[in-house]
Amino acid sequence: MMQDITDLTAVLRSSTPIVVIETYEEYRVLDLLKRVSRTLYQPIFSWSITQGLQRLDKQLGVQKFNTDPTDILGQIKATNQQGIYVLCDYHPFVDNAPKNVRLLKEIALEYEALQHTLVLVSHEFEVPPEIKRYCAHFRLSLPGAEQLQNLIYEEVNRLEQQGRLLDVDDDAVTLLASNLRGVTFDDARRIIRRAIAKDGAISHSDIDSVNQAKFKLLDMSGVLQFEYDTSDFSQVAGLHNLKQWLQHRSPDHASTSSHKQLDAPKGILLLGVQGSGKSLAAKAVAGVWQRPLLRLDMAALYNKYIGETEKNLRNALELADLMSPCVLWVDEIEKGLSNSNSDEGTSGRILGTLLTWMAERKSQVFLVATANNIQALPPELMRKGRMDEIFFVDLPDDKIRQAIFVIHCKRRGVDVNQLDLAELSSKSHGFSGAEIEQAVIAAIYTARTFEKPVDQQLLLDELIKTRPLSVVMGERLSALRQWAQDRTVNAHQ
Repeated sequence: MMQDITDLTAVLRSSTPIVVIETYEEYRVLDLLKRVSRTLYQPIFSWSITQGLQRLDKQLGVQKFNTDPTDILGQIKATNQQGIYVLCDYHPFVDNAPKNVRLLKEIALEYEALQHTLVLVSHEFEVPPEIKRYCAHFRLSLPGAEQLQNLIYEEVNRLEQQGRLLDVDDDAVTLLASNLRGVTFDDARRIIRRAIAKDGAISHSDIDSVNQAKFKLLDMSGVLQFEYDTSDFSQVAGLHNLKQWLQHRSPDHASTSSHKQLDAPKGILLLGVQGSGKSLAAKAVAGVWQRPLLRLDMAALYNKYIGETEKNLRNALELADLMSPCVLWVDEIEKGLSNSNSDEGTSGRILGTLLTWMAERKSQVFLVATANNIQALPPELMRKGRMDEIFFVDLPDDKIRQAIFVIHCKRRGVDVNQLDLAELSSKSHGFSGAEIEQAVIAAIYTARTFEKPVDQQLLLDELIKTRPLSVVMGERLSALRQWAQDRTVNAHQ
């Protein structure tokens, strides 16, 4: 709060005729401006289309209830009363309103003589080009983790004073405060109240609902999607190297480390065979780290209008920064970055935007990119410093295939104690995890048709019928394995 007062005072002292503040926290802005007006010894007025023009810094017997959006500018321009004039939600009266734009410009031009400072407060305000050079933008600060923790405890104390006893997990409070960064004080308070009202407690079970509420609040629909099911690593067979790497770089591990100067992990590239579990591993990263998972749809980025595709990506990355700390999953990244002569350079500009963000971001957004075709990826994306590591997710070996059978059979109620897992693994040599899963599903359908339980023979029959990708596209997979052998880290071994 004090920093906002200091910064806003500096802006108003800079002799800028028009200050634009885009925010939903109108009451907070008005409170700040009243404090600043006392420091500057200037009167302050506010206007809205429902309340008219009123003085805020003192109570007057007579108020000027001028609610006309054009007349109010004429009134401010004509008065000799210097001061701060706050216009709330004035943005609709600027679009296609040349007279209002001209009045704003004339007030700005006469600033030296009249000392009228206009403050335009709206949820968004597109400044007309005629007055851009007379405007300064001011952004309210967002609460930090410590302020959010205090806000949570304030809500808890408020309810306990009303006679309600709440179960509060201090570790969950710390994690919730971290995940709430990027929202305003008012929005954070509303989300906290909803979380408490749900079960009368602050616990780790609130984390997912808080992340969902924050996602909806930031309006990330479109190219960014919130993944509600962040699988745990218990559902991922193999990937031992990847799991160990993530454990060593866990945010919880880093917060307790004595090496405070360590940089936060940036991201990984998961390269491998289709169906090998890359997407599931990406989900599992968020589940293990207890962070929200956002999925960037590269195909949804593209727009036929020049410049709109890059704008879509910039907006998506900015929103991901606001969701920080989080995991950003870009599935099949090569489909959005592969060079094409028919896209008028769009893919190149997309790459440039992404690389700039990767190099300059300060937020704790961990990037997980998955790819099937390494040849389609630009070399700039894969160099050290942009990605922490490149993991190759190969086809599962014998032990991992057995574990995959156990996972998918148990999930669907098949008794694994009646199965010869060693034989199933042997007969599924060259199968990916996805192909094994489909064989189990097909066996269950067959068993239901003949009204019998799933047994060893049904599973073997489905495996015999299946031609795995390692056979259908054997040459391509061999080339991929050979490329990855000395250039990547094996995710399994």
